[in-house]
Amino acid sequence: MQSTVNNNENWTPRIVAFFCNWCTYTASDLAGVSRLRYAPSTRVVRVMCSGRIDPEFIMEAFAKGADGVLIGGCHPGDCHYSEGNYKCLRRFTLIQKYAEQMGIDKHRLRLEWISASEGKRLQEVVNEMTEQLKQIGPSKIKEVVETLEK
Repeated sequence: MQSTVNNNENWTPRIVAFFCNWCTYTASDLAGVSRLRYAPSTRVVRVMCSGRIDPEFIMEAFAKGADGVLIGGCHPGDCHYSEGNYKCLRRFTLIQKYAEQMGIDKHRLRLEWISASEGKRLQEVVNEMTEQLKQIGPSKIKEVVETLEK
């Protein structure tokens, strides 16, 4: 039985993506309408604002088996809720430190500002993150959480 990433060429990272309704989610729609291909293993969760993403959502995604978490929001200054993306940035900085303390590789968590017209950029970000995660390998967080719960 082969369980390492190097021996399993078919392994694809699971990415949970929290996207702002007004910008990044619309960019993902644009990418789809434009027939731009990006990793199909990305699961998008639409939120009204990136500032509404609770750090617990991110930790829960990892605990449930996500190999990576991508957060997408409006560019600074363009938030439909005035300062939601700044709130997201503050939380992201804290969750990065917390994740590092828990042994989560920094490449598994990513924040990007992607506007509604940047479907191509969304494609590039998702594909780049997928390639980075392929090099890192599968996350073991779910296994650790399951062991601790026993």
